[in-house]
Amino acid sequence: MAYAWVRGEFVDDAAASVSVFDHGLVVGDGAFETIAVLDGRPFALTRHLKRLERTAEGMGLPAPKTEEVAGAVTELVHMNGMRFAKIRLTYTAGNAGLGSGRSGEEPLTVVAMQPIEMEPASTQVALAPWPRNERGILAGLKTTSYAENVVALAWANNRGASEVIFANTVGNLCEGSGSNIFVVKGEEIFTPPLSAGPLAGVTRDLVVEGMGASEADIPIADLFKGEVTEIFITSTIRMVQGVSRFDDRQLTPAPGPVTAAAQEYFSRLVGRDMDP
Repeated sequence: MAYAWVRGEFVDDAAASVSVFDHGLVVGDGAFETIAVLDGRPFALTRHLKRLERTAEGMGLPAPKTEEVAGAVTELVHMNGMRFAKIRLTYTAGNAGLGSGRSGEEPLTVVAMQPIEMEPASTQVALAPWPRNERGILAGLKTTSYAENVVALAWANNRGASEVIFANTVGNLCEGSGSNIFVVKGEEIFTPPLSAGPLAGVTRDLVVEGMGASEADIPIADLFKGEVTEIFITSTIRMVQGVSRFDDRQLTPAPGPVTAAAQEYFSRLVGRDMDP
């Protein structure tokens, strides 16, 4: 049996339930975070909780009780005893009936956990035929309104890719369905700026800080040119993952030397600081 934390209580996750009127269920009105558990400890918990606060603020939701949630995460990891896992922290607007309007009721917080296997060093990605709206009201927020990502990822999976990559409305590189993207030109690393529409990923930020990556608008056409020698994606679960195929373009070797250096940096970071 595994446990989850729902409405401030630890419960059997198989028996956990939420109301049919919860606004997260009815209209996707909520925020969430995915946190990696590595060797039995949550990684970068403080950064994830700060981003949850930013998303809640951006959505006009009450501030989450992050100290209480942090305690619940720590206890849940201990109770479930999973060495490698992902934690899903979901924060919704609470019960609000079956329409779009909010009721002002107490928000709902759920923390659940499941074991994971580590991702391979490289993967294949596909370029979505649909743009990401960098000017949308939810741009840059980690919300539970994920249907667009679900549909696009299924489309990519059917083409043999494990992730889908979006351009934004002006044709510049944006992000993946659940990842950030980096390109290597020479020995320099670049990633789209937040103004291009991507989520401020926790792993993205750590790689920018630790590897000296630059933020720059990157036309999608550049990814099919020889000046881009490596591509990699980052996320909580993927960590730093090389791209062996971008749409129809093969990249070899994958991971390349710069990507491998980023992977090594991130591995060392995890080894010395679980809450950077």
